[in-house]
Amino acid sequence: MSENIKKKILIVGSSAKEHALAIKFLTYDNVETVYVAPGNTAIKEIVQVVDIREDNVQELLKFVIDNDIDLTIASSSLAIKNDIAEIFQANGQLIFAPAAESAKFALNNAFCKKFLYKQHIPTPRFGVFEKPQMAFEHLASANYPVVIKTEEKINGHDRQACSTFNIAKTFVEDLFARDEKKVIIEEYLYGHEFTLYAITDGYQALPVAAVAQYRFAEEGNGGFLTEGVGAFAPDYKLSAALVQNIMDNVIKNVLNALERQGLAYLGIIGVSGILRPDGKYSVLEFSPFLGDHDCACVLNLIDENLYTLFEACAVGSFADDYDLIHTSNMTAVSCVLSAQSSDKIINGLEQVENSEINHFATSKNEYLEYLTPKGKTLTLTSVANTLSRAKAKLSEDLETITFDGKKFRKDICNTKIG
Repeated sequence: MSENIKKKILIVGSSAKEHALAIKFLTYDNVETVYVAPGNTAIKEIVQVVDIREDNVQELLKFVIDNDIDLTIASSSLAIKNDIAEIFQANGQLIFAPAAESAKFALNNAFCKKFLYKQHIPTPRFGVFEKPQMAFEHLASANYPVVIKTEEKINGHDRQACSTFNIAKTFVEDLFARDEKKVIIEEYLYGHEFTLYAITDGYQALPVAAVAQYRFAEEGNGGFLTEGVGAFAPDYKLSAALVQNIMDNVIKNVLNALERQGLAYLGIIGVSGILRPDGKYSVLEFSPFLGDHDCACVLNLIDENLYTLFEACAVGSFADDYDLIHTSNMTAVSCVLSAQSSDKIINGLEQVENSEINHFATSKNEYLEYLTPKGKTLTLTSVANTLSRAKAKLSEDLETITFDGKKFRKDICNTKIG
């Protein structure tokens, strides 16, 4: 097919990372039309939104065939879990996403911990419990703090760092009360939190970005443990040698293990870990795409055409076409703004000058003003030639946006707390 023919793409998902992807793909000359399914209110402002749920794979397939979509990017974990990749590939449609079976280690926390142990990849000591009493007995002799997670990743309160037995016991009781089948309890490790993202066709893998993570909701790593409320890249604490070590001993180890099972992982792998004070690392978990809180942070540093890159993985030419992923010499920093309640008017969006704004599930009122959802509301990302400059730019824009009950980690930008 001629390189001059412009492409049509479908992005599957509905959150901040899909908003960031849509913005990025609109910058490419070889992309004609961007669709997002199901998208959200803010995404609808810039591209065509398709009213199909991300887990309705058969309807998505029909849309792709009927509209001659050239490439689908499934960034939604729900779509991946519902095996969108396998179904699309079986019907001759190009898709950038891993199959559900190959991505199980990145979608299921219990499977992930056992997978790490089996592959001799360093990870915190853990136990997987199916009965409350066995979990309580483990907690009674545990060293605190501990981290408790649900079996499957869910948006919201699926994990907690517990400093005492009573707090841990209460959280475990709550999880089993809401019909969780398995609970993971692991030791809490102190150190620097990071994610190394890599892209792969299932055989070759190349690093994309090392990202420093802010996981806790409160300043100084207090409050609830989340999947992420901020990030910056590149992560200066991860040396080139350490990145290569993780590529060789974690990512390639994972791909080889999958290949032995007849599985090939196509897409982005995120390796989230702790860099311990002794300079060694432990892997906490994996992700099957960029996170909502750090997607724009990473995308703004990639000096590659994402359509060409993702297509190369999907058609099997990745190893021939790429020997590294080019990135800029800039630094990006992101911060999540959350709301304590829904339907509060968001002011100041039009005054933001230095940051990219990505929306979660915001809505609009009759006056076309954006309204907050309860919880994560916006991600702001700034880029500059130094981390301190990027933080300063981001700090200005975080203060520009206002709404009742606004919450964000002020220490991400070293701004005054209060």
